[in-house]
Amino acid sequence: MRAFLASSIGVATAAALALPLALSSTALAHPAAAASAAPSAPAGSTQSLPLVPVGPAADRTPGVPGMSTSPRLPETQGLSAREVKTFSLVGVVWDDASTQLDGRVQVRTRSVATSAWSEWQDVDTHNSEHAADPGTAERGTGRVRGSTAPLWVGQSDGIEVRVQAEPGGRVVSSGLPTGMRIELVDPGDTTRPPSDAKNGTAEAPPVLDDDDKGELALLPGMTMEMAESSSANVPMAPLGAKEIPALNKADSTADAVLADEALAAAPYIGPRPKIVTRLGWGADESLREKGFVYTNTVKAAFVHHTASGNNYACKDAPAVLRSLYRYHVVSSGWRDIGYNFAVDKCGTLYEGRAGGVAKAVLGAHTMGFNTDSMGVAVIGTFASTAPPKAAVDAVARLTAWKLGLFGADPRAKTTLKSGGGNLYAKGSNVKLNVISGHRDGFATECPGRHLYSQLPPTRTASAKLQGRPPL
Repeated sequence: MRAFLASSIGVATAAALALPLALSSTALAHPAAAASAAPSAPAGSTQSLPLVPVGPAADRTPGVPGMSTSPRLPETQGLSAREVKTFSLVGVVWDDASTQLDGRVQVRTRSVATSAWSEWQDVDTHNSEHAADPGTAERGTGRVRGSTAPLWVGQSDGIEVRVQAEPGGRVVSSGLPTGMRIELVDPGDTTRPPSDAKNGTAEAPPVLDDDDKGELALLPGMTMEMAESSSANVPMAPLGAKEIPALNKADSTADAVLADEALAAAPYIGPRPKIVTRLGWGADESLREKGFVYTNTVKAAFVHHTASGNNYACKDAPAVLRSLYRYHVVSSGWRDIGYNFAVDKCGTLYEGRAGGVAKAVLGAHTMGFNTDSMGVAVIGTFASTAPPKAAVDAVARLTAWKLGLFGADPRAKTTLKSGGGNLYAKGSNVKLNVISGHRDGFATECPGRHLYSQLPPTRTASAKLQGRPPL
């Protein structure tokens, strides 16, 4: 099927209420596809528990790294060890997204499988750089909160939390942001019935029957939000598809040129890789805001790590993604998951923010440089651990295809206008690598020094997949 590509569509929001009329017979799933893709929303949930003062420093438990019993230490907030409903991912949020958490966040969790408590684990506190640009509609909804990075801990039913302000931190008064809460995210199980957005209460989704003209045929159990998201990838895959199949270089190039004749002069486009769709990893489409927001083009790809830890199996990657998505939307107040794509440690590629994998979807991944770019996150933490080769290779495959659709050379430089951040003033024109690390646009450790060191060979590999001659 010919890919419908949007290489210059401008900033616009799709009208979700008009979707039923827009789903013509060309967007409908083949009956066989409908039988195999019967969608169901996972029954995920989020527990949000307020943190409380732990008490005088001298009362703090000794033996916890960084938690001395000295009475001179700054205030600590947290939660004592307690039993809770099952969760798999944790993070801390607070009221004001513009306030930094200058301190240390640690958690202990109790495993469902073994009933054993973990050691204290650090949670990355620097997460504000993964966000929408300042002054944008997504940033100004009033729902956006400050947040730490999320941490994947696996199925757990107990939690203990300590948050200690850094001596001499920038935040005055108590030394910690106001309104801190621990978020305990259950990704849900795709074998369970559909749920509502916040608390996992089961409900029956609407089913729309095919009318006489065949214009409104939706899969059994498919909500309008699911159809909206899935239809953005038609005709690369049928409505209700759980993956977009790989395509060889010749067919990928032919499809791209058909959609944009300007590419015919120099069609350097890599083969389209297989991509697991949002339906494939079980995204609860009722969580995100309706419609999609697009930018003009894709001039650069920013590579990230999720900083959520490496303690997951590849089979768990869809659950990790559902947790990240829920944490971004429900806990942090974003319109959708921030990244445009994700990659697991086995090299499987996943669709991120909704709107179509071949389109210029505006993400919330690199504050200041979300416009005219895409963000791809490797699931894991790579500050002190090397990324798996399969994941690095997947980044090269994805960028060879996606950047090629917009005529970008992975080895080149490009100029982006800063939307504001801690490295470049708003409105300044900044020359960056077409494949950049998050730290190139914002002062951050992301994507971790070991993943960042893999970007030069990734640029070369991506260009080779596009068929570009050696430099």
